[in-house]
Amino acid sequence: MQINFLPITTVLATLIMNIPAVCAEDAVPPNPCTGPSALLALLDRPTVSDSACVVQYGQAVLELGYQHANLTGTRGNTNNFPEAELHFGLPGNNEFVLLPPNNNLQQVPGSPHLQGFSATTVGIKHELGYTKHWLGSVESLFTLPSGSPAFGSRGLGVAVNGIVTYAPSNDTGISLQLGITSQTNPALAGGGRFTSVNPDITFTWLPLWNLQFYGEVYGQSRTGPGLGPGFDADGGVQYLLSPYCEVDLEEGVRLSGNLGGFTHYFGAGMGFLF
Repeated sequence: MQINFLPITTVLATLIMNIPAVCAEDAVPPNPCTGPSALLALLDRPTVSDSACVVQYGQAVLELGYQHANLTGTRGNTNNFPEAELHFGLPGNNEFVLLPPNNNLQQVPGSPHLQGFSATTVGIKHELGYTKHWLGSVESLFTLPSGSPAFGSRGLGVAVNGIVTYAPSNDTGISLQLGITSQTNPALAGGGRFTSVNPDITFTWLPLWNLQFYGEVYGQSRTGPGLGPGFDADGGVQYLLSPYCEVDLEEGVRLSGNLGGFTHYFGAGMGFLF
């Protein structure tokens, strides 16, 4: 399947650049990243897309999770955990993010079992502004040359994302993310570098202040050196045990290409606001 990324890129880039102009036109409403349901808005998990919100200065968010995936073209599977992510609120509507190494266990019949750690990623996010219906931010992420030969990053990876959220009503939302990445495969996969344009669209529904459902479609223009595009979809539910503790369930499926190397996956996790 051939995907034309130009219309997607043009639309998302236009929305991102117009956020500051929209903010100047409207009176400043309550911050959509605060309140009783704030943790649901602040969390990056379990979606692939990151949140447009930044953690407030003086606060922090911790994410943890587990994922089991069935691999494409084999009867194998992979498990990864703890899927940790730390966000720290900084002055000036900024956020620092740290993704420590993730432990991976891969089992394929007829092949040796693989175990190893993913690379460490650090980044910074800046909130551009918000109105009653719109919120925008930009972020840069740096994947360090680290991790194991099977699951790490051979060289430095860089990602730049623009994120726009539109809220048609108080209980619905649409998030659009456009990313450009330059990354390297693990050493055992050749360590080759490739550049990709990565669109993402996520829909959310908040029927109760502490309950949220979501659905997401995301893709990459390149899934590896010399490889074509790939698209996946996922969905799930998030529940707030309290304004400071969240639990979630997720399930994803391959749509086309070989993005992520799986046919489908499921996972669970938690989030905490400090």
